Amino acid sequence: MRLRKRKRCFPSCSSLRKVDEDEIYWRHRKEDEELEWTPNSTHLISQLTQCFRLCCEECLFCILFSDIANEINDHFQNAIEEIISDVKFSMSKYTMTNNTATNAMVGSRSWIGGLFHRTSTKRNNDKFVDYPLSPVEEERLQRLQERVQVPYDDTRPEHQEALRALWVCSFPNVSLEGLISDQWKDMGWQGPNPSTDFRGCGFISLENLLFFARKYPASFHRLLLKKEGIRATWEYPFAVAGINISYMLIQMLDLDSEKPRCLPGANFVKLLGENEEAFDILYCISFEMMDAQWLAMHASYMDFNDVLNATRIQLERELSLEDINRIQDLPAFNLL
Repeated sequence: MRLRKRKRCFPSCSSLRKVDEDEIYWRHRKEDEELEWTPNSTHLISQLTQCFRLCCEECLFCILFSDIANEINDHFQNAIEEIISDVKFSMSKYTMTNNTATNAMVGSRSWIGGLFHRTSTKRNNDKFVDYPLSPVEEERLQRLQERVQVPYDDTRPEHQEALRALWVCSFPNVSLEGLISDQWKDMGWQGPNPSTDFRGCGFISLENLLFFARKYPASFHRLLLKKEGIRATWEYPFAVAGINISYMLIQMLDLDSEKPRCLPGANFVKLLGENEEAFDILYCISFEMMDAQWLAMHASYMDFNDVLNATRIQLERELSLEDINRIQDLPAFNLL
């Protein structure tokens, strides 16, 4: 959309009053200043453009524009209304679950993907850090990165067995009817088939949950069954929250790079060199930390993104401490 400047007629030399050239210049200058975008408008327009692009690319979460639109100056109110209309039209093509907003958890069908996009945002401490790797660190980092790349495949027997094992660890006294069953909803999966939720993060997210259940069963069941604290009416779904935590850690530690380039990631590699289970243990710590944040913030379903972001910030701080040489040295390790 293009804003056009209305043409102004200036008296010619043949008119009774001759217009001075300087006066014409300053009239033009004033008109240009009136049409100039304010810095705040430019920032808000940029935000809306970015949000529209993300909606078209991700197609997984809706955006509330009402607060932003109220801040736009009068010159661009009509333009913003047209952009909002276009976004609403584009979003109407896609099926949304529960009409959730930006602060809701979003998944492969309803809330994993949108949250993944938000938690992948770069932070201030994501500066390039160059450091050498010991042979042990390099080998273990490579193995971890290979795990990250493995997708969940419901046709592979080992993946099926891992999923069954997770059920047995979670509900040892309840027989599982099948890999596709409404029973899975009791664990916090979105539907009767958990394999659809793994698409957002792959097999490692199942491995993380299974490790948590086997290594720290008391903590696992306390969080699974929401045994402690004053709980919200709409609690976070346990299993899918676990997938989001796995993805958050992968992004925070920069595991998609050849080697982590941020300070928390670089320090984590040292912990990995000391203990090959460092990532899985960090996952358990993160889950405990997230639940503690949830209770401290008196959070409900729509607040999960804020809770996870607060958890990530705290983890980054602890992983940036200078005296952390083992995974057990993290202050939050005591939560387990």
